[in-house]
Amino acid sequence: MRTAFTAAQLEDPGLAEAAVVVRGCVHCGLCNATCPTYQVLGDERDGPRGRIQLMQAMLEADAAPSETVVRHVDRCLSCLSCRTTCSSSVDYARLVDRARVHIAETYRRPAAERWFRSFLAAVLPRPGLFRWAIKAAPLAGPLGRFLPAPFRRMAALAPSTPPDGEAPAPGIYPAEGTRRMRVALLRGCVQRVLAPEIDRAAIRLLNRLGAEVVVPMGSGCCGALNQHMGLEASAKRFAKANVAAWSKVLEAGGLDRIAVTASGCGTLVKDYAHLLGHDAGWVFRARKLAPLTRDICELVEELGYAGSAPEPLDVACHAACSLQHGQRLTGLGERLLAGAGFRLTPVAEGHLCCGSAGHYSLLQPEMAGELKARKVAALTGGAPQVIASGNIGCLEHLRSGTATPLVHTVELLDWAAGGERPARLPPLP
Repeated sequence: MRTAFTAAQLEDPGLAEAAVVVRGCVHCGLCNATCPTYQVLGDERDGPRGRIQLMQAMLEADAAPSETVVRHVDRCLSCLSCRTTCSSSVDYARLVDRARVHIAETYRRPAAERWFRSFLAAVLPRPGLFRWAIKAAPLAGPLGRFLPAPFRRMAALAPSTPPDGEAPAPGIYPAEGTRRMRVALLRGCVQRVLAPEIDRAAIRLLNRLGAEVVVPMGSGCCGALNQHMGLEASAKRFAKANVAAWSKVLEAGGLDRIAVTASGCGTLVKDYAHLLGHDAGWVFRARKLAPLTRDICELVEELGYAGSAPEPLDVACHAACSLQHGQRLTGLGERLLAGAGFRLTPVAEGHLCCGSAGHYSLLQPEMAGELKARKVAALTGGAPQVIASGNIGCLEHLRSGTATPLVHTVELLDWAAGGERPARLPPLP
């Protein structure tokens, strides 16, 4: 595909990379067949092929985009199913990330939308603020008429009961028996507040498998939440904080792996060298640390996991897009669960997104709701007793659409290896 970027534009590394992506597209349309939004809307502009043309024209013009262009780019989930499907290996993620940075820098959104996006960017990555926001959610009822609709929708999603226990505190969690590996655990942000039991299960399981786990002070949000809104500078600040925290662990006692229990975070952490690639002060450390990153299931398999299911549960495994398309890890959770003796139920359209996609379910509630209903139908079609997933966003999003209990994959694996029964798993008849 031909481009019309000027020589001056191509001096910008981000635009130069975008131009390479655009030129790689041959307009075959195979991507539309696996694009969730195109499947729902049937609009060429809501499929990867059409969006590539819209983003190319926007970036070449180097001006504020129209409301129409922004609407269609906003509807993209960044699920990257198109990248998996593409026969030309077009790296769509690089283009849409650059387009979102351009939109954030040049387009003025309506006031209520600006406020809501600023709220999300400031609050969700910071666990302390997020906890206060959840505590304040009940006030949205009496104050509802004064709040914009997005704030009311978000308040309605707040959990009615506090999460079970606290997230693991910074410190060292020793391996059981001979230490085989030293692992740093990404502390994250939203998961630390909504489901702290996930990281507790991960640490128990890693310790049992011979890994010493370090929860470093200073580690937090990976930056993905803000990166997906085009807020590249703040995403880089979060990335640098994590790189600095892990560098201290490396210098203090060595570091073999970095474990991530939310696959959406893992996709970006594995790409830190690219995110920080033009920052000479950080890229060297990022190139050293990012290759150590593993999804929690990837790591326990590497450590030789073996478990035995305490109960013969029927499990539907939801493979998050960030795991199967972002990290290219297919069949990982299914393989581990089946090996532990859980019975896997069939899941149709496993490649399609559930509609969570970070902030997406809050910013695009109608499309997210359509995709959630479709995914819930696919997951529950085999009458599972529990649904397992490796991403906190997917778990929270799907939980509002089904009575079937949802737990993180690592909770089931920990349980099958002698750990605690997942708290969200009710007693079975």
